[in-house]
Amino acid sequence: MHPAQKFGDNPVEVRETGHYTEEYVPSFVEKWDSLIDWERRAQSEGDFFIDLLRKRGVKDVLDVATGTGFHSVRLLAAGFETVSADGSAEMLSAAFANGMDHGHVMRVVQADWRWLNRDVHGAYDAIVCLGNSFTHLFSERDRRKALAEFYAMLKHDGILVLDQRNYDAILDDGYTSKHTYYYCGEDVSVEPEYVDEGLVRMRYSFPDDSVYHLNMFPLRKDYTRRLMSEVGFQKIETYGDFQHTYRGEQPDFFVHVAEKEYRADDEQDERYTGAVGVARSYYNSTDADNFYARVWGGEDIHIGLYDHSGEPIADASRRTVERMAGRLGLTEDSVVLDLGSGYGGSARYLASTYGCRVLALNLSEVENQRHKELNAARSLSGLIEVVDGSFEDIPYPDDQVDMVWSQDAFLHSGNRVRVLEEVARVLKPGGQLIFTDPMAVDDCPPGVLQPILDRIHLDDMGSPGFYARELARLGFVASPGGFEEHREQLITHYARVLEETERQEAEGLAAQVSHDYLTQMKIGLARWVAAGRDGHITWGILHYRNGG
Repeated sequence: MHPAQKFGDNPVEVRETGHYTEEYVPSFVEKWDSLIDWERRAQSEGDFFIDLLRKRGVKDVLDVATGTGFHSVRLLAAGFETVSADGSAEMLSAAFANGMDHGHVMRVVQADWRWLNRDVHGAYDAIVCLGNSFTHLFSERDRRKALAEFYAMLKHDGILVLDQRNYDAILDDGYTSKHTYYYCGEDVSVEPEYVDEGLVRMRYSFPDDSVYHLNMFPLRKDYTRRLMSEVGFQKIETYGDFQHTYRGEQPDFFVHVAEKEYRADDEQDERYTGAVGVARSYYNSTDADNFYARVWGGEDIHIGLYDHSGEPIADASRRTVERMAGRLGLTEDSVVLDLGSGYGGSARYLASTYGCRVLALNLSEVENQRHKELNAARSLSGLIEVVDGSFEDIPYPDDQVDMVWSQDAFLHSGNRVRVLEEVARVLKPGGQLIFTDPMAVDDCPPGVLQPILDRIHLDDMGSPGFYARELARLGFVASPGGFEEHREQLITHYARVLEETERQEAEGLAAQVSHDYLTQMKIGLARWVAAGRDGHITWGILHYRNGG
């Protein structure tokens, strides 16, 4: 006779980290594989984790939430040296049997994450904590302790891969599930029986009328990322249902990938990490500086609004600036923050046309130097303040500016939510945000943009739906016209830049820009054009007002 789960007289009051070991009773563990459905789970997940680890040169892995062994067996089959740990002896017993069935003798260890170093020995290239397991920890102290133990057991350049349910959606919008990625069993019903900010009590119903429950803490995505950062992880990337590009629909699960590697101050300015650091290095390069100054439009290095396909790039790019500025009602008293200001074409237009003050924040010191020289040549240095910095950490106080302006720059952030939060912080109540950005369409098929993302060293792109949701969360309201979409202009612009690149290359551009850079640029431009024509990416002007 198997023991039954015990939650006492008031199950929703059971909010203890250690209780999970009592929840995984033998009869529930016996049914766990029918809940997961190994074959369908493998098909839905694909080689996401395998590719992720191989890309980072991982050889040895500690699976700290082994469960019945699904991921440990897959990792062993892929050739990774794998140690499998779990807090539940029942789960480990099932995992060991599953490993034998698949031809692997698993190295299993029963361990509590809070004392992981006591129970498991060695240092690892990667630690994986999968299956929504981290939500068994009910106190922040326990979560911090567990993350600190993970951090300590990683090698100096190791990574932590941790997943969680999308509890934000459950808490804010109610429970829905595509039942596609994690719990794939067709004959099992999974749904929350009780939800509040401190507990999600999940109910698992099986065909034999048996019912089991798990009590879990509803981790919000950004809270988990913050804890990882505070424990010491330097770079954190988050995926939704294994996808790089942000989907229009809410993902069921998030996967966080956190890097331990420490970069000293002389190796990398702490303001520039992740995608922003990559963009800074790129735009500081001699090749990029020469290319954008000579080919892309000179002063305005962003997408243009074209009257006809053969129009000069600079004319179309300036038209974008004029269209955006005409929406804002600028005066001499206005203070505008230009994020990703490049060579300063927009800042000079705004200052010279309206007499307003412009704070021009940009990550490329090379571009900023050119920007300052052009300002001085036109006697605009008194109106334009050029600042080295990242829009993920804007170096200005709260409620400082009337307008935030940006053109095709947010794309380069690995944490666009953080960028928008910074924008909301520095804007005065009632202030305006106007920006353009190349975006994935909301229903972009997974994987199709990967060649573009690889080329510009990004994990994902924003989308119109993403910006609308996040800005609404931050209290912004769309101005009349909201998102003025111009997907066809993106196609025209990249085609026009490709044409101009080839024309100047025939006239000796390779004397200023390397052959390799030009080759890769032409491939990249062609991919942008193709993605636009296929309807996978879009672009336009987004205009919002801070509701405060």
